[in-house]
Amino acid sequence: MANRFIYLLFPLSLGLGKAFIGIQKDELRQAMIDLINHLVVMNLYKVPPERILLLTPHCLQENTCIHKVTHDVYNCKQCGRCQVGGLLKIAKEYGCQFIVVTGGTLARMKVKEAKPKAIIAIACERDLASGMADVFPIPVIGVLNERPNGPCCNTTVDINKVRDAVELLIDKDNYERNC
Repeated sequence: MANRFIYLLFPLSLGLGKAFIGIQKDELRQAMIDLINHLVVMNLYKVPPERILLLTPHCLQENTCIHKVTHDVYNCKQCGRCQVGGLLKIAKEYGCQFIVVTGGTLARMKVKEAKPKAIIAIACERDLASGMADVFPIPVIGVLNERPNGPCCNTTVDINKVRDAVELLIDKDNYERNC
């Protein structure tokens, strides 16, 4: 219920924050993402690993790579030039679903196909905030990507934050029995 209230108030808070307080939209989006992450963690969702979806944008892949992963993440050769290989390693290690998408429309379609019980999403503030709202009531832990080369080009992510998010969501009792 609290999450729905946050999503309903979010557009209003963006406008009010910018107009009256001078807060930038990305700062407000970051605050919303942090709050939702906190609520997901507090609700102690425990999910079988195969029902966790690791959802990432294609801009995490090195833009000169010829092994495109948007159709099949297993095209990744794990060469180390980008972090897709590290994310693929996490997905394989825990048995999570892993999808790389080119945008929001494809992300929503892939979420419907995958039918996850929880999502760990990597994106920029704008895409993450809108995506979290789009898939509600599925619990999402959002991890912001880093943009050392500007938006949408060779972005990075803190792999340890992604691993921590997976470990927070995994139903460890069932995971350990199946290993």
